Amino acid sequence: MILDLSALTPTQVYFQMLQTLIPRPIAWVLSENANASLNLAPFSYFNAVCSDPPLLLLSVGKKPDGTWKDTRVNIEQRGGFVVHIAHRELVAPLTESSASLPAGVSEVERLGLRLAPFAGFSLPRLADCRIAFACYRYEIREIDGTPQALILGRVERIFVEDGVVVRDAKGRPKVAAERVDPLGRLGADEYVTFGEILRVPRPA
Repeated sequence: MILDLSALTPTQVYFQMLQTLIPRPIAWVLSENANASLNLAPFSYFNAVCSDPPLLLLSVGKKPDGTWKDTRVNIEQRGGFVVHIAHRELVAPLTESSASLPAGVSEVERLGLRLAPFAGFSLPRLADCRIAFACYRYEIREIDGTPQALILGRVERIFVEDGVVVRDAKGRPKVAAERVDPLGRLGADEYVTFGEILRVPRPA
């Protein structure tokens, strides 16, 4: 089967992209609302794009009413945000935090999620996530003619839970992916949990 995207509507293209670009990492993004409460939302159009400077990329769209999502507004107005990597036990609150709510309503409070200080950063992190990135707005670029904006965030600090850190053969600290047990996004209402690790040496 060949999918000719030029023959599909934007909604149909979106559906097919979600079904085929799998699995996708999920950014669970905490940002500060104008009333100082904390917004929380998941995004699976997300990845790392650069290490010098260290940049993460989020693609953020609009709400059903046509206004920009709170995450984009908050990052544009206040700059700081925290990207979390969620694991399987958090799939229910992560999914629930995707609901469209009025601006200023805190998903963190609504879902009863625990917070912890993020040392050296202005915003807290979710206490139950094993990895978190403290980021500051680097650039926001709107894609002409679409309801999407690309947000580049510069990573200032990374929190890694001690329990997921091991030592490699040379004694260097290494994150054990199986201990993180990250969620991945598939299409529709599907997620993938962590499975077999394939270790294949790279060519010299």
